[in-house]
Amino acid sequence: PEVINGRTHKATVVDLSPWVEYEFRVVASNGVGIGEPSRPSALLKTKAAVPVVAPTNVSGGGGSRSELVITWEPVSEELQNGEGFGYIIMFRPLGSATWTKAVVASVESSKYVYRNESITPLSPFEVKVGVYNNEGEGTLSSISIVYSGEDEPQMAPGGVSALSVSAAEVELSWQPLAWNRHTGRVLGYEV
Repeated sequence: PEVINGRTHKATVVDLSPWVEYEFRVVASNGVGIGEPSRPSALLKTKAAVPVVAPTNVSGGGGSRSELVITWEPVSEELQNGEGFGYIIMFRPLGSATWTKAVVASVESSKYVYRNESITPLSPFEVKVGVYNNEGEGTLSSISIVYSGEDEPQMAPGGVSALSVSAAEVELSWQPLAWNRHTGRVLGYEV
């Protein structure tokens, strides 16, 4: 801390965080050393301000058909800067000019699911998540690319053949489904 002239009885403390409770102590010093600190002052809360820290780790994906799942790391309480804190979610199909905006009023939220039958499976979206409180809207995260949910495979494997191996065994083979927008990631097959 800055040393204040001995004839001064008042100081202004700067660079404090908004909407945080502080208590203060004062110590006297001279050429011999530093004395005992005063008793702590009463708790004093700084005024609220617009939040300036955007959520991190914005990502998502997965979910069901016709869903866009967006996730983020929640902003800690000491960075919310005031009451009425929440999240602003903005997204648009990749290449589109128009953003869709949603608001999530829960402080603890870390996920938003947008459902719309017009969303095609595995469509890329540009996504950004911001913050707000009673003082106004704050910072938005940088843009992340998130894919909408997959649909169940719409095609059956081709080239199915069976070969009798023994009295109790049959070997089946088929041509695997290639990845495309309609099949998504094939995780396995059922026989």
